[in-house]
Amino acid sequence: MGLTPADLVEGAAANRPAIPTFAEFVPKVAATVSPGVLRTYGTYWKRIVERWGDRRLDEPTPLEFERLGAQIREERVTRKNGRDGRGAVENYVAAIRCLYKKAVAEGLIDEADDPAQKVAKPKRLPSTRRALQDHRLSEINEIAATTGDDPALDSLILRLHTETACRRGGALSLRPSDLDEEQCLIRLREKGGTVRWQPVSPTLMAALVDHGKERRAPVDGQLLRYRDGRAITYRRYDHLWVRVARHLPWAAAQGVSTHWLRHTVLTWVERNFGHAVARAYAGHAETGGDTGSTGVYVKADLQEVAVALSALTGEKHPLMY
Repeated sequence: MGLTPADLVEGAAANRPAIPTFAEFVPKVAATVSPGVLRTYGTYWKRIVERWGDRRLDEPTPLEFERLGAQIREERVTRKNGRDGRGAVENYVAAIRCLYKKAVAEGLIDEADDPAQKVAKPKRLPSTRRALQDHRLSEINEIAATTGDDPALDSLILRLHTETACRRGGALSLRPSDLDEEQCLIRLREKGGTVRWQPVSPTLMAALVDHGKERRAPVDGQLLRYRDGRAITYRRYDHLWVRVARHLPWAAAQGVSTHWLRHTVLTWVERNFGHAVARAYAGHAETGGDTGSTGVYVKADLQEVAVALSALTGEKHPLMY
């Protein structure tokens, strides 16, 4: 046919879409990701646009991305529970990999030319979070119930997390239509697009139902709301833990947060009911995870989770009858 390899390469390049600049491409990607992903990666995408907005995606080299990562590490906000900027750099690398994964999928660049894959992620260190002792958990609940501008809301938030071990995203996405009053189950939507039913005590179910009615939560709208009917955001959690830290020096020193409640509940469940039930309680039951092949076969059902919840709260659950 008279074709050479160079002809084929040139033909493929001619048919490829024009490579956009970061200023053109980042908003398109941001419009396709979930709110949680945008909240995590958005800050880093903004930095890239500010620095390289008029450059094409194929221009920056892996070394340039590494330099920007080092700069982000140096300019990070220092927190008491910080890990020398590892988390910031890890999220930054994940953000650029997400960006370029979309570019590869769109046929804008070849996978072999993806610079983000050549930027190393920092090795993740073991978490410093741990299960709270009973008296420490009681102190946190006491502060929530006796301080602040809406103790009822804060107490409900803490009760929800200490019964279900759900993440903040799961609590914020909860709707009145997600409450199964008869069976005392709530439908949780959490990271990765997972949806699961989680048992709750009759006391918590009644409190959630009453809260939705009193604060005029739409049936298919967010359940957790302020007294004036506005839906709460992550900022409510931030204010809650700032207040707890102000009253409890040990909580301030260790950087206690909502995720510590998840550690506390799941540790208790694992110690008393085993790994399989703890995985189901956490919403991890359908993944292989660190249990290897055994995890495919050894699973706990919803009734077993309800039994664990009953032991935790001291209340009978409908699924046990």
